[in-house]
Amino acid sequence: MADIAPPVKSVFLTLLPLVLSVFIGFLIIGMQLPVLPIHLHVTLGMSPLVVGVVIGAQFVAALLSRSWAGNFADINGPKRAMVIGLLIVTVSGIIFLISLMFISLAVVSVWILLAGRIVLALGESLIVTGAMGWGIGLVGTRNAGKVMSWNGIAMYGAYALGAPLGVAASTQGGFFGIALSATLIPFIALAIIAKVTGVAPVAAERTPFYKVLNAVWKPGMGLALCSVGFGVIEAFIALLFTARQWGDASLAFTTFGLAFIGARIFFGHLPDKLGGARVALVCVIIEALGQVLIWQADTANVALLGAALTGFGYSLAFPGFGVEAVRRAPPQTRSLAMGAYVAFLDLSLGITSPLAGVLAGEWGIGSVYLASAVAVALSVFMAVILLRGR
Repeated sequence: MADIAPPVKSVFLTLLPLVLSVFIGFLIIGMQLPVLPIHLHVTLGMSPLVVGVVIGAQFVAALLSRSWAGNFADINGPKRAMVIGLLIVTVSGIIFLISLMFISLAVVSVWILLAGRIVLALGESLIVTGAMGWGIGLVGTRNAGKVMSWNGIAMYGAYALGAPLGVAASTQGGFFGIALSATLIPFIALAIIAKVTGVAPVAAERTPFYKVLNAVWKPGMGLALCSVGFGVIEAFIALLFTARQWGDASLAFTTFGLAFIGARIFFGHLPDKLGGARVALVCVIIEALGQVLIWQADTANVALLGAALTGFGYSLAFPGFGVEAVRRAPPQTRSLAMGAYVAFLDLSLGITSPLAGVLAGEWGIGSVYLASAVAVALSVFMAVILLRGR
């Protein structure tokens, strides 16, 4: 992939406004993590399967929108993609507010929540593809790993901080506080990126999705398999803590997020330096170990250690496989290639949540983490294939 961006004095300072905006945008998702499953299960009386379907719907919708979002950013510019994405997230908050008008009609409220999650997915898809395409356009493909690392820090840092904030907002105002936050918070991010210089569109016409899919499917499959660990923490760790009476589950999200951020800060340069596949190979083994610990946990502290290992391993697996994807993609499809790569994350999470819900209903909540450990371990084979291909 040709590197046409001029050198910059500081990659971090150049990316900082984008990273802050991604953080603020994903704070909304983070605030929902410990609250939405409980709202569905306790307030609305829904089963674990319904919880999995509602949570997973966001990722299915994001998957289906990645091609559109990537082409939109490549043709119209990634800055415009981010702006529209943040506005769409605001719309999702309004839909969540509407769902609260139908609490007495639980099924209707769930359907409205489902619609809100789908709208949220469309906004998130534009934010992610726009931020990554914009970042690579500013600092060049030679720093693609750093772009993914810092955007990942923003995303999962938002999950880490968003979880306790979500619990606090829910304590004060129930799910209304979450919905109101989703409506208002995106305007902070819009203010941050308003004066940041955009980059020129890199394509004049739509590129068929299959053309970049062929280039990124191997690292994408690695991402899909290792993302199962993140998916089951996001969708079911709150229910696990509730079922085993371990108290507030927000600490699990925070532990995961802090380990994720720490790995990115101290080791985020390694995929660019040592090679993405080599780094991913080591990190998915660490992540799988974390899932095994959660499966075997008999205390909250052991589960928290498992969440930390999962966050650390997944943190560098994402840019590890991602660097391999960027290096295989044509230069004129920068945002679309990132969208195609992240689509494998959406595919994984969209499938994982409902399947894990079935497992939890049939075999208990702990079985979810055994199945996840196996899935994450399988991503080792994709890393080996990429190493041999190089």
